[in-house]
Amino acid sequence: MDGVNATPLSSSAGEAPGSDPGASFVLRLPDPSAALALAGAAESTLHRLRAVTGASLVLRGLDLVISGPASQIERAAGLVELLRPLWQEGQTVGPVDLQTALHALDSGRGAEHQELGRRVLAKSQSGKVLRPRTLRQMAYVEAMERHDLTLALGPAGTGKTFLATVLAVRMLQDRKVERLILTRPAVEAGERLGFLPGDLQQKVDPYLRPLYDALNTLLGAEKVAALLEKGVIEIAPLAYMRGRTLADAFVILDEAQNTTAAQMRMVLTRLGEHSRMVVTGDPTQVDLPPGVPSGLREAAEVLEGIEGVAICELTAADVVRHPLVQRLVEAYALRDHNRAGSSSSSRAALPRRSAASPPQTISQDA
Repeated sequence: MDGVNATPLSSSAGEAPGSDPGASFVLRLPDPSAALALAGAAESTLHRLRAVTGASLVLRGLDLVISGPASQIERAAGLVELLRPLWQEGQTVGPVDLQTALHALDSGRGAEHQELGRRVLAKSQSGKVLRPRTLRQMAYVEAMERHDLTLALGPAGTGKTFLATVLAVRMLQDRKVERLILTRPAVEAGERLGFLPGDLQQKVDPYLRPLYDALNTLLGAEKVAALLEKGVIEIAPLAYMRGRTLADAFVILDEAQNTTAAQMRMVLTRLGEHSRMVVTGDPTQVDLPPGVPSGLREAAEVLEGIEGVAICELTAADVVRHPLVQRLVEAYALRDHNRAGSSSSSRAALPRRSAASPPQTISQDA
């Protein structure tokens, strides 16, 4: 429990402190806001800590009392210490934060995790602190900061687009770029919406709504509208990018799994001087017609190892939406894996025939 201000409350005589199943330690918290942040609503965070460590955690004023066998006490205190950068600043500790800390503790990456808690990117209009929530998300942010082109592949809810938008807005405010360009292919997700009313911008706006949502969270609707009117922020369908040179800009291509290989090649070659581009997408949610390969996966293969290009892969462990989303992503991934394995087994079991032998006929009664 290095770095944890833990004081033993009791231990059995003749035994090492903490060896008694009933041993207890107390951690003094700095102020009431830290105590409330650590405990969570209705002590939900303490309940989760109990569930993953087996130790008993009770908050008495500013004293957090941890009881149980030594191994459980050490594990619980270690998790609380890894989460210190959050609760010490009064930030609520969510399930994702706890799961990330648990993984860091088990994998010996505690120092990296503490840096994660201090990696504040910005604040939302409501005052919420915006930061990477997992170690892979932090690596993704660092890749965007260091590389002119970053590809982010991962399932829904892993913060691919949102973190890119946060960094883009920060670079705009720091005058490192002159404008933001956010684009995505206008591909329907398995539905046919028919003819949409309005002018061209109104027709494509429904496809670009997630980008508006991210900008509104960061800047507020009024400021976003003003910047759109001035042309500082441009949100447009992918078809608008052909023939352009995007200089002095931060470009985000969202939902890139729905680009064809030709579209991907087109947009990547739009990058101009003093610009950077982030391409995000989920290879498991391709809405292209059957038989049309995704340009995102091809780009990740073609650009591997190219100087100036970073390729980041996020996983279900990086999902920061409702905790159920992570389980849904894992369930579908398992289903896809089992289907792929079943298909491979079926192909392997098919009888081989020579070119001279006639094809087999299988009756409907077989």
